[in-house]
Amino acid sequence: MKIGIAKEGTIVSPHFGHCEGYAIFSIENGAISRRVDIPNPGHQPGVLPALLAREGVNLVIAGGMGPRAIDLFHSHGIEVCTGVEGEIDAIIQAYLGGTLCSGMSTCHHIDH
Repeated sequence: MKIGIAKEGTIVSPHFGHCEGYAIFSIENGAISRRVDIPNPGHQPGVLPALLAREGVNLVIAGGMGPRAIDLFHSHGIEVCTGVEGEIDAIIQAYLGGTLCSGMSTCHHIDH
């Protein structure tokens, strides 16, 4: 499994499309086997879901994203978890421990 977390420095970005990049965690046997950080190539409809699909990501975690973006991720077979805030390292550990709680999406753009 691979998990992509939208990031701003060491925290989860409030908006997946406008983040600085993505921390991609490879998970094997319930533990992190690898982390790769990739830059955000820019916010254009459809680009980021395709990019993360090519990276093999199965789940995206972000503070927020609009419903169209969620649909695009789902069309690539990628699950989405929004409404997440906090330090990336704590978030990935919470996910692995089964205690990650998502909330309301922090993305409130009118165009979504």
